[in-house]
Amino acid sequence: MGNTEKGKLIVVSGPSGAGKSTVVFKAINGREDMCFSTSVTSRKPRPGEIDGREYFFIDRERFEKMVESDELLEHAVYVGNYYGTPRKFVEDKLDAGNSVFLDIEVQGARQVKEKKPDAVMVFLIPPTLDELRKRLEKRGTESEETICNRLSRAREEYAEADFYDYIVVNDDPDIAAAELNAILLAEKCRFSARKHMLAEA
Repeated sequence: MGNTEKGKLIVVSGPSGAGKSTVVFKAINGREDMCFSTSVTSRKPRPGEIDGREYFFIDRERFEKMVESDELLEHAVYVGNYYGTPRKFVEDKLDAGNSVFLDIEVQGARQVKEKKPDAVMVFLIPPTLDELRKRLEKRGTESEETICNRLSRAREEYAEADFYDYIVVNDDPDIAAAELNAILLAEKCRFSARKHMLAEA
């Protein structure tokens, strides 16, 4: 069967410090049928970043044209730079049978859900907000004010997360990654995804 099945689009959101990228990369590790979406950005590459690996680097004008012509599944502005998810990259991967993970904020996730209603929405959280605080403190890079802001934003995200399909609790990244893979497997086995196989009987 392999690549005869279309891939799934999995949107992973959650508060800063919840460990989203760690869990997603553990889930993808060693799998050729899954990948992480590469975003487009109008910011300049940082030293060591390669176009097409970390991001697709484009200028502001090109980005605005992509927005106008609906080439992005979602987009947002952070610190004066544009970031977005290119529709063609994602759709090409899905058509080839690859499942694609997006790590985006709640607002971006809503945009994707509108354009791709069959996207699988996963909200990834720490076991408690107290644990989130500890993880942010452990980074050693955040001021007390930043930590308080991040915790406040986490509470807002929790309140806005009612449109997600699944919640994964990242107490142990290996277990959380296994849960992500289990969700993907279950989604691929949905009746609606495989009913065409009954027509061949």
